Amino acid sequence: MGKNEKAPVVIDDVEYDYNTMTDYQKTLVNHVTDLDRKLSAARFNVDQMQVGRDAFFAMLKQNLEAGEEKVAA
Repeated sequence: MGKNEKAPVVIDDVEYDYNTMTDYQKTLVNHVTDLDRKLSAARFNVDQMQVGRDAFFAMLKQNLEAGEEKVAA
């Protein structure tokens, strides 16, 4: 594929040639592509934060169960 050629765009099992799309259609494709990338990155970040949160929560439980640093409520 040449530098200016893009892979076909498939929507609902219908293949569209990006190079024959209007500028508006290309803009919409680019927005959808960018948002897909951002959603993927957001999911990655949420997964990473969830694992971190779970690790800190486990450390807290372990510390509390060991009776360390008990403070009266």
